[in-house]
Amino acid sequence: MQGSDAHRPVIASGAKQSIHRDSEVDGLLRRFAPRNDGIAFALALLAILISEALVYASGHPLICKCGYVKFWHGVVNSSENSQHITDWYTFSHIIHGFLFYGAAKLIGRLSGRQISFAAALLAAVVIEGAWEVLENSPIIIERYRAATISLDYYGDSVINSTSDILAMVVGFSLARIMPVWLTVAAAIAMEVGVGYVIRDNLTLNIIMLIHPIDAIKAWQSAL
Repeated sequence: MQGSDAHRPVIASGAKQSIHRDSEVDGLLRRFAPRNDGIAFALALLAILISEALVYASGHPLICKCGYVKFWHGVVNSSENSQHITDWYTFSHIIHGFLFYGAAKLIGRLSGRQISFAAALLAAVVIEGAWEVLENSPIIIERYRAATISLDYYGDSVINSTSDILAMVVGFSLARIMPVWLTVAAAIAMEVGVGYVIRDNLTLNIIMLIHPIDAIKAWQSAL
């Protein structure tokens, strides 16, 4: 018992040192957090610029080949779809933002270390930008044309692709301030609403891209 008592001050001292080191680390993280956030936001902007430079380099126009820019274009089965600032598929990108934010929160909980908003947003922008580059590659464009109702789809204009990424950022930011139930309700409302109007949405788009179903394509074509 005496030996055990003799070790107690040493153990207590070690515990105090560990707590002190942890508090110092936390203090440093809080001190450099604003700077790190600024860097993350700057890198997110750079990621958007790089993504759109790659989209443009792959042969896509800066704006619609029609020669003008509209804020909204709602005719899906037309050559101007995905060429202007927003369209029916903008809602899918907002939902992307919801999903990315939810994934960041889940990873933070599972790892036991909270991911900052700026760092999570940077990761989301990088992923969304990479998808925009892939989506506008010949292999995905031809996949869309062959497996979905997008017969007139030849890829996005740069302004539309940029707007898609920014729509994701809007969704990501909204998910941060809205309660979970409202975020889920908004996503469901957008999916149901867009699906009802144009017979397409994020869910159907994924299904038809991965494993096309003739019945769905026939239903969409009947619009």
